Amino acid sequence: MNTNPTFFTNPKATIREEIALSQVLSSLECVIVDSNACNDDSLTHLDLSQQVNMVVFEVGDYSFTFVKEVKLIGLHALERVTIGENSFTKSKRCIGSTPNGCFQLKNCERVKEVKIGRYSFSDYSVCVIENVPSLAVIEMGDVSAESGNFWFASLELKGLLVL
Repeated sequence: MNTNPTFFTNPKATIREEIALSQVLSSLECVIVDSNACNDDSLTHLDLSQQVNMVVFEVGDYSFTFVKEVKLIGLHALERVTIGENSFTKSKRCIGSTPNGCFQLKNCERVKEVKIGRYSFSDYSVCVIENVPSLAVIEMGDVSAESGNFWFASLELKGLLVL
């Protein structure tokens, strides 16, 4: 019988609170934020540009209600961004009513895929996706129903070699 304990490491972390998000982001490769998470009204900006090891950023549904600025800039390891439904908006299940948010995905040369669920970012008036030369998939909302993503924004795609 082996009496030595076996330790397992989990290369992923599931985030349920804002404090956990800030404590663990710097070393993670895969960041998964639960549904209905990080909805504290003091959390208004999400700048992940210092998370240089992050390969995957995934957010569930109904999260980051009060965030008005999202920055994913210079993340050289980032490959995939997935956002669930009704996240990064106060306008749940409808088109936004306060056009003042800003989403930036820039200078991330390995990003291959960006998927955003219905009504997420519906209050945002700026969406910039720039210098992501590996980007092959962009999905926003649902083509069979009203989606409301970036309702007040014009979409800029710059420096895309694959699409």
